[in-house]
Amino acid sequence: MSTRLGPGGWRELGLVNWVAAHVGGLATRSGEPLRLITALGRHRALFRAWLVYSVSMMPFGRLPRRDTELVILRVAHQMASHYELAHHRRLARRAGLDDREIERVCSAGCEGWSDRTTAILTATDELVIGVGLRDESWAALSVHLDERELIELCLLVGHYRGLASTLNALGVAPEHGVAAASVRAC
Repeated sequence: MSTRLGPGGWRELGLVNWVAAHVGGLATRSGEPLRLITALGRHRALFRAWLVYSVSMMPFGRLPRRDTELVILRVAHQMASHYELAHHRRLARRAGLDDREIERVCSAGCEGWSDRTTAILTATDELVIGVGLRDESWAALSVHLDERELIELCLLVGHYRGLASTLNALGVAPEHGVAAASVRAC
């Protein structure tokens, strides 16, 4: 993948986004500013609005962090988003997923998962591949999620699908330190 939009500096990003990129790099121990911010932060106002929306689902959403990371990894795998995979493998470990589960979520099918996780992964697959959910999938999800969680799940999948498309289109690769630390590819 070739980079189509190089990282912006403080002139392109503005002071706030430039600082956020560097603080994010320190927080993730990537050894460099976060490329997500140095790319998307070039559109200063849109980036800040996007960031508020993004953090309202991850990490501050209603869904448990484990479920959120399963969804994000599944979307990232299906969308071939190396950036999201590298970052969210690490975040998934912090949310309690082990390496075997991380590898499994990045494969086709839902065998061996709990009923709740199967419903979530099936819905994720349908939302990434199609344009909605089958009635059976909605019914299965409704057993495990309340109304707000159902809405959040749909928005979470759509958000990370869109982010993956954007990162892929812009050619944003994971930071060297994050890519090396995430170990295996899904």
